[in-house]
Amino acid sequence: MIAEFNIGGVLFSTMLAAVVAALLGTVTLRRLLAWTGAYRLIWHPALFDAALFVILWAIAIAVPSPFGT
Repeated sequence: MIAEFNIGGVLFSTMLAAVVAALLGTVTLRRLLAWTGAYRLIWHPALFDAALFVILWAIAIAVPSPFGT
């Protein structure tokens, strides 16, 4: 069962936290890859960015929560 976070009386899904974590990781890795020039080796950067987001999202879901939920 998927748990929720209660913030100020509003319930937020844990999927929202996973999406935010994946988005922050994607932005960080995109900047790192752009800074190192790795995007010159990537055929389709937009497709690569989408795949990177999905992979990071799956990792964020698979890692157990430190709150025990």
